[in-house]
Amino acid sequence: MEVPENAGSLLVVDDEPFLRDAVAASLRFLGYEVTAAETGADALRLARGRPFDLVVLDVMLPDTDGFEVVRRLRQDGCGVPVIFLTARDTEADKVAGLTIGGDDYMTKPFGLEELAARVRTVLRRTRGPGVAGAAQTVLVFEDLELDQDSYEVRRDGHLIELSPTEFRLLRYLMLHPGRVLTRAQLLDHVWDYGGHGSTTVVATYVAYLRRKLARYGPDLIHTQRAVGYSLRPPRAGEAGHG
Repeated sequence: MEVPENAGSLLVVDDEPFLRDAVAASLRFLGYEVTAAETGADALRLARGRPFDLVVLDVMLPDTDGFEVVRRLRQDGCGVPVIFLTARDTEADKVAGLTIGGDDYMTKPFGLEELAARVRTVLRRTRGPGVAGAAQTVLVFEDLELDQDSYEVRRDGHLIELSPTEFRLLRYLMLHPGRVLTRAQLLDHVWDYGGHGSTTVVATYVAYLRRKLARYGPDLIHTQRAVGYSLRPPRAGEAGHG
C-alpha cells in the first residue's frame, strides 16, 4: 500500500475489538499516528482534548451513535474531518451522516486498502488552503492566543500555564466568543458530565482560569448572574489584577 505524504494523527472509534485493532494497525503501518477508542464518550473526550487530523467513526456505538458524536463536536466548533463506518447502508443513513458534517461514509464490510484510500482523499481535500470546515489551530480573542496543537496559551505574549481542565474550559469559551454559555453546557462539553454534575466545579475552575488570565491584562470572562459565562472584551478603564 502507498505510504501517505504528511501522515497525520487519526482517531479510530469502534466497539468491535477485532475491527478496531485491524483498522488501527493498518493505518499505523501506513505511517499515521493512531489513537483508538470504543465508545462515544471516549471519542468526545479524546477529540476535545487534542486536535486530530481525521476521525474514523463507527455509527453504532454502545453508549451513543456516531451521528450524535459529530453533532456535538460541530456544536463545539470542532471541524475535524470524519469518515463514518457502519453496517447501516440505506440512502437515508448516508445522507444523514453527510448532512450533519461527515466527510465520507463507508459501509461494512469494507477493505482496509479502500479505507486507507478514503483517508488519504479526505486528508488531501481538508488540508488544502482555505478549506471550509478545517480545524482552526490557533484561537485568538483580544490579546489571548490558544494553540490547539502545542497546548500553549499566551496573553500579551506571556506564556500561561494551565491544567488540562483549564485548557479545555478556555478553549470552549474561545470557540464561542461573546456567547453566554450555561453552567450545564460547560459541564457537558468540558467535563463530559451530560449536565448532571455539580455546577460548583464550573465556578471553581472559572475562578482559577480568571485569576491566571488576569495576571497579564483585564478580565475577559464575564459572569452572567444565575446563567453562565462568556468571553467579552474588557470595559474601558479595566485593568488586570497583576
